[in-house]
Amino acid sequence: MEEKKSEINGHAGHKNPLPAVSIKSEKNSFKDRFMVFFKRNLLVIFTVSGVLVGVGLGMMVRNMNLTRAQMTYFAFPGEMLLRMLKMIILPLVVCSLISGAASLDTRSLGKLGGIAVSYFLVTTLIASSIGVALAFIIKPGVGAGALNTNNLALEGVSSNKETADSFLDLARYHYVMEINYVTDYKTILVGNATNGTLNYQKVPYGTDADGMNILGLVLFAMVFGVALRKLGAEGEELIRFFNAFNEATMVLVSWIMWYVPFGIMFLVGSKIVEMEDVVLLVTSLGKYIFASILGHIIHGGIVLPLIYFGFTRANPFSFLSGLITPFTTAFATCSSSATLPTMMKCVEENNGVDKRISRFILPIGATVNMDGAAIFQCVAAVFIAQLNNVELNAGQIFTILVTATASSVGAAGIPAGGIITIAIILEAIGLPTHDLSLMLAVDWIVDRTTTVVNVEGDALGAGILHHINEQEMKKQRQQEQHQEEQELEEVKVEVVANVKAEEETSPLVTCQNEGDSSSRETLDDKDGVESVL
Repeated sequence: MEEKKSEINGHAGHKNPLPAVSIKSEKNSFKDRFMVFFKRNLLVIFTVSGVLVGVGLGMMVRNMNLTRAQMTYFAFPGEMLLRMLKMIILPLVVCSLISGAASLDTRSLGKLGGIAVSYFLVTTLIASSIGVALAFIIKPGVGAGALNTNNLALEGVSSNKETADSFLDLARYHYVMEINYVTDYKTILVGNATNGTLNYQKVPYGTDADGMNILGLVLFAMVFGVALRKLGAEGEELIRFFNAFNEATMVLVSWIMWYVPFGIMFLVGSKIVEMEDVVLLVTSLGKYIFASILGHIIHGGIVLPLIYFGFTRANPFSFLSGLITPFTTAFATCSSSATLPTMMKCVEENNGVDKRISRFILPIGATVNMDGAAIFQCVAAVFIAQLNNVELNAGQIFTILVTATASSVGAAGIPAGGIITIAIILEAIGLPTHDLSLMLAVDWIVDRTTTVVNVEGDALGAGILHHINEQEMKKQRQQEQHQEEQELEEVKVEVVANVKAEEETSPLVTCQNEGDSSSRETLDDKDGVESVL
């Protein structure tokens, strides 16, 4: 009988099969969970491995004393990665912003845009304050007065640009899409003086710099999306076109992401091979590098997560854990714009941020939000002041904060943008710019953590806006449900009130009812009397 019962259950010849099955299922479940985790994080594992292998490969190739041509060949796979990412930036930014702006109504677009701009300004101002505070605490320029660019074999960086022209160029970037407008100067003869000498004046004129103007594209795409929204039914076909274009671009991004680990390996390795005398730079500018990186760690590891937690009451590090691939790409490429494709894909797929919000806010953040850049620019400004034994007063410190916050907006659109932004700050507080080559010498070190913090600020901003949007949607749904309940209650009350009113105001019905009841009572009495008799 036991064998028959076990055969019916499919376990013939085993009296107690349950323990073996449970052990086997536990082994299978652990293996399945591990495989699911491995498949889900395969790209992250490959990307981080690419960085580590690139460091080792760079140290090996560094000892081979390659020629310049051989270094170019060695860096070619990494260069291809940068070109792929830059190739996808233009359609990604334009299509994502147009579709995002067109999918949101004007009221929500203005509200989300206002919250985003406030978030960007506040976080950048906090980052600037952290940079200034650390520079005064660590004092990287004190005792480094003997440091000279000639000792480090650095070329001078000339910057004769006026502060007013720098901010005017920043305004011009908003309205030029394909090229960057840069102010240059020429000296012209304006006439003779009374003593016979010639009078010359420095006159500004506009030139076109190389590179794509992302800021102008962002503004154009936002305005164009709002215009399509205003068209109504006539603009629906074009909106669907940009939505389809955007989805196709994201498919291309998913393909490029699988090339990222291989490209990063050679990108990091080539940077290590190109380094000349790293020890001398680090020892001479070690305090400046330490202050900048420490500021990035404080802002990216403490301040930004606290802001995210304050808005969402969620764990910020679990949110950031889904963005390891964009952070690694940012560390390797040193470009917020180049990290934008991978950032948008990971924010949407790993963290569940609404596509309308991520594709609207991330391109703006990659262009405008520069928390990491503001930190190292403020540290550099105070460092150069200490290097030249200049005591900064309260007005100059305030000028550094405001100028770094405002000028970091356009840093991405300028070649060597960080260095020229530091020049704007120095000229605003009246400091010389001949020491900028020191910043340029170690920019490739500091710029990696700078880009990671910039990208982190964009991602957390998208998460905060997503949370605020969800809360607003919940409030709207609750209000709609409450209104529906009130309407139903009003309908019920009206029905009951009408019935009562009809009973009270209909004398025929009331009299008839009263008559019926009284007649029944009399009939009952008559029957009772007859039965008694």
